[in-house]
Amino acid sequence: MITEVLLWSSIAIIVMAACYNSTLFVLSRRRVRRDRGPRAERLYVFLLACLNEERVLAESLARITALPAGNFLALVIDDGSDDRTSDIARAADPERVRLLRRELPNARKGKGAALNAGIRHLRESGILDRRDPSDVIVCVVDADGRLDPHIVQAVDPYFDDPRTGATQVGVRMYNRHKGLLARLQDMEFVIYGDIFQSARRYFGSVGMGGNGQFMRLSALDTLSDESGKGPWSDSLTEDLDLGVRLIARGWTNHHCTTAAVSQQAVLDVRRLVRQRSRWFQGHLQSAGLVPLILREVPTRAAVDLLYHLSSPVLILLTSLLPLSFLVATGGAVVGSVEAGRPLMSPMWVLGPYVLSFTAAYAYGWVYSRRERGLGLVRAVLLSHLFVFYGYIWFAAGWWGLWRMLTGKRTWLKTART
Repeated sequence: MITEVLLWSSIAIIVMAACYNSTLFVLSRRRVRRDRGPRAERLYVFLLACLNEERVLAESLARITALPAGNFLALVIDDGSDDRTSDIARAADPERVRLLRRELPNARKGKGAALNAGIRHLRESGILDRRDPSDVIVCVVDADGRLDPHIVQAVDPYFDDPRTGATQVGVRMYNRHKGLLARLQDMEFVIYGDIFQSARRYFGSVGMGGNGQFMRLSALDTLSDESGKGPWSDSLTEDLDLGVRLIARGWTNHHCTTAAVSQQAVLDVRRLVRQRSRWFQGHLQSAGLVPLILREVPTRAAVDLLYHLSSPVLILLTSLLPLSFLVATGGAVVGSVEAGRPLMSPMWVLGPYVLSFTAAYAYGWVYSRRERGLGLVRAVLLSHLFVFYGYIWFAAGWWGLWRMLTGKRTWLKTART
């Protein structure tokens, strides 16, 4: 009886998710083009919060300083590194790259704290030179982030609308050719950006992704609390938290599909599960945003945000489906054999396939359009593997829940290679 309840509950969740995903897929096909060069009066500031990033920082700074844009600079926030991170920042173009060195015990308090320190430094150091905060665009870039050369030109038109608080660009894996795990991570981010984020702009619920998020400084100023900590929270997913609070303050978030930031895929399964467990735990922490959403966010955006924030619960419930299906199938087979009627119905194969892999065809088509050299057939086959790759979230979810229940909040950063 319990097995049947779990099975049908899981199937109901999958059907509901399929309906939601289908709606987002249709909406995501509607493209909005914004073509215009960057306005000269806007200043772009790239914030890189770094902790022992000597392996990847130099290449990222080289990409930033080579951008064909006028007004921009990069601020490297060395959050108490004990490697050559600061030396690499000092060796970069001094006209374009500045360094903020944070020392223990103030350092290593989380990415949000480091970014808040960066905003304070921008104001106190005079770098902003009394600029209008509405004309200062702050971009968070991970230390391994490699920005497309045209990224400023692609993002800038979104900020012509004074209501725009933030714009998130797409995310790719620059080492996606290094194996199947890296390729599936690239597919994951392409699908999330090209389908889910692109469609959510019609709901007014576009989220921020932590890498390649552009924000108007005046919008960030509205999030600073009375304690003066700054706009970012101490959540493990400070980007998700910030995106929701921007919407609650009346700002509009956008998603840009014509430019991307590339980052390093994790090449070890255990490290990947640990990374996703941190994201999962941060998602659970974001349940505290529900009262704010109900109170301040317009209905359409609020419904989508609440569904998005409920995804950890849905993932945990769905994780029971494979076990429930195996138990139910085993029971049916045993019962049919005992009754002398072998179970031969094709529905026992076709039904689970339709539930599990229908979306794979849409995912494969979307990914083949982004990764032109892959081909549609290979992309569809890869998307079938992508369905099984999603099981990583089941392991990450239960690990993240256990850490949440046991009060563990500290995490080691994801190691670079």
